[in-house]
Amino acid sequence: MKFYFPDSQDLVSPTYDFLQDEYLPTRVRQRDDVYAHEVVTPLPYDGILVSKAIVDPSAARGAGKYAAPQRARLYRLGVRRFFRLPESMVSLGDCGAFNYIDEEYPPYSIDEVLNFYDGCRFDAGVSIDHVIFGYRPGVPDDFIDEAWRKRRTISLDLAEKFIAAVAERDTGLEPVGAAQGWSPESYADSVAQLAEMGYRRVALGGMVPLKTDEIVACLVEITERLGENRPHLHLLGINRLDSMSTFADYGVTSFDSTSVFRQAFMDDRNNYHTDESTFTAIRVPQVDGNPALKRRVLAGKVSQSAAIHAERECLALLRAYDQGGVDVEEVLAALTVYERLVLGDDTKKKSYIASYRRTLEEKPWQDCPCGLCRAHGIEIVVFRGTERNKRRGFHNLSVLEAKMRRLQFPGDRGDDAAEARSTRG
Repeated sequence: MKFYFPDSQDLVSPTYDFLQDEYLPTRVRQRDDVYAHEVVTPLPYDGILVSKAIVDPSAARGAGKYAAPQRARLYRLGVRRFFRLPESMVSLGDCGAFNYIDEEYPPYSIDEVLNFYDGCRFDAGVSIDHVIFGYRPGVPDDFIDEAWRKRRTISLDLAEKFIAAVAERDTGLEPVGAAQGWSPESYADSVAQLAEMGYRRVALGGMVPLKTDEIVACLVEITERLGENRPHLHLLGINRLDSMSTFADYGVTSFDSTSVFRQAFMDDRNNYHTDESTFTAIRVPQVDGNPALKRRVLAGKVSQSAAIHAERECLALLRAYDQGGVDVEEVLAALTVYERLVLGDDTKKKSYIASYRRTLEEKPWQDCPCGLCRAHGIEIVVFRGTERNKRRGFHNLSVLEAKMRRLQFPGDRGDDAAEARSTRG
């Protein structure tokens, strides 16, 4: 089972100064900053997925996430050199169908997509598809929304043209067919048609909102329809670790997801992962970087100097606690003071203090073998700015990698590999 990490320009600076919260004045982001696969060892994923929608500007979605110089550099160097990928790592391109879901028809032509895949020299590329956001098993096709049926037809038609164009260009790109559906039967039919076109690998799209048993039902139907002749299956945007063994039994050989990375700074509570549990990161926002607190300061409800003092007190006590210099009650008291300054009279927001107590008392970062936790200590569980938050996301990827390895190789605790998890960051 291969895990692909979708690119969204997520890098960290190896020279960032956590004590002063500042970068080196000579830092150049693309040249000096590093990706997760350059920071964490063993490699936290098997490959990267890059979407055309975030690289190339379009009428539907504007400029994307890549600046013009970055985009030019990606095309000039190719995906492998641009991302500084190790030899063992593979690359997969797709169109980023979620980015044009509101359009009546995908905004790209076959040639435009192939120019992206070939120009960036991807190992494999997914055909153009149109996401169907809905799941209605057991409903006759005549009662299915016409727009859903049209999107599936569009996806299959473009897939047929795509594989023909790939063969004509003969660039070595592996074509991956995109299957859409609204039920086990429609997904199975899409995969069957793609197999008839010649696809040996198929990506199942639109499944992110589905429950695990619904995904399994689709996989079972595909297997019953195609048997051992089914293509290798890729799950787009799916990470259900507890079900990966079941998915593998039904032909899934790869998946991609950002979920564990994004939980580091997007989830309300489950920010720091371990093998057995998850923990809440400790929020110490910067006074001048927190919109709510800035509004309270400008409105005269909070003294700026008092807020800055409370912020610095929290950071100093957290670091002292990590070294055994203060007890947990003193740290929690300071965090409580600062939280009240940040939240003010907003009674809708719940306090995190009880969750902080568990994080601090269990000290999960001190038992973690990953190099990020060893290098940065308690900073890794502080919810504050992109450098800490993304490092915590990279840590979560390393935990996922270890879990995936144990699922595939039961009994292998990976002690040697865990010991080798050193970092530059």
